[in-house]
Amino acid sequence: MDAGRSFVPLDLAPGELGELLPLVRPAVDRDRAGLGHPEAPLTAGRALIGRLLLAATRTGHAHIRTGHRVTGLVTEDGRVTGVEALTAGGTVRVRARRGVLLAAGGFEGDDAWRAEHRVPGGAAWSMAPRGTNTGEVLRAAVACGATTALMDEAWWCPGTELPDGGAAFTLGLRGGLMVDATGRRFANESLPYDRMGRALAAAQEAGPYAYLVFDSRGGGALPAITVPPTDPAEHLAAGTWVRAQTLPELAGLLGVPAEVLTDTVTRFNGFAATGTDEDHHRGEDPYDLFFADTENAPGPNPCLVPLDRAPYYAARLVLSDLGTKGGLRTDAHARVLGAEDRPLTGLYATGNTSASFTGRVYPGPGVPIGTAMVFASLAVRHMAAQPAPAA
Repeated sequence: MDAGRSFVPLDLAPGELGELLPLVRPAVDRDRAGLGHPEAPLTAGRALIGRLLLAATRTGHAHIRTGHRVTGLVTEDGRVTGVEALTAGGTVRVRARRGVLLAAGGFEGDDAWRAEHRVPGGAAWSMAPRGTNTGEVLRAAVACGATTALMDEAWWCPGTELPDGGAAFTLGLRGGLMVDATGRRFANESLPYDRMGRALAAAQEAGPYAYLVFDSRGGGALPAITVPPTDPAEHLAAGTWVRAQTLPELAGLLGVPAEVLTDTVTRFNGFAATGTDEDHHRGEDPYDLFFADTENAPGPNPCLVPLDRAPYYAARLVLSDLGTKGGLRTDAHARVLGAEDRPLTGLYATGNTSASFTGRVYPGPGVPIGTAMVFASLAVRHMAAQPAPAA
């Protein structure tokens, strides 16, 4: 569609959740700072999680157990019948009569496994909460004979490197341009974030970093959305951003050829004047225009804003991700598949624990959580339709 948004749940008052509120993580910036929820309604994904918790617990049959780190699967007579988990009180077994559904994220938080499966980027630059999504349940399922696919894939996005070494999910450019380590543009900067992440991964062949170059039209603020938000002063103090009065000076701070960077910006400004990006066609797709400032565009193409107001800035870009998307192979019922595509009886998987059916593309925002919910529902329906084994 040329315009529109994903489905968004209604806001949820924290008081409705009561003692369940700690089970919902705060927004990324507050979560990383160790802060709780503000005195305001939960919105967007947090409202969705809260409402799902309420729906589950109000049945009277759902039991939420925290502090259980799954260390293995329990199998009996060729069937998965539960999990082993490490708790503060020791190892416990949680039995399941009809099936075990694994929905514990991917392995983006484990640098060793990322390296083994050649997943670009790094755990520090992933948007996953620190210390989570390290692939324990994947390992447990593989140990039981499960097969995997797409283990080198992730839900990619550009990241602005943060002063603490992490990254902020970056999207929705309203200006600026991106260059690789040689000072040249390498893609349409307004691409959807997964495709821009893939372009960024390819650009890293020229050097470890790319840069978002912008001018002072916005008062020195990044012309993009970042999650969590970024503070220009902190970036400049840490060196993750640099500032200069001229483009040659900026190039020197970045270690890129001054003539190349200057020529890149000059050529881009020419495109801004004509409205046509002859190199990467920025602004020709409706998606490109979604975040552009169409009301205050200085030229014929709102996606092409000239860089001509000193001082100039450059923000360091890294390859970030929203999670790995490779994992356990599943069928249409979310059953985990073993050798020769045989389902492992009693074992199901969804979300980033499973290999996404979307393969190596990202059809649109909401696909990871949307498909997680759909296949979780299909898994439970399949379990319910099977004869329950004897207790």
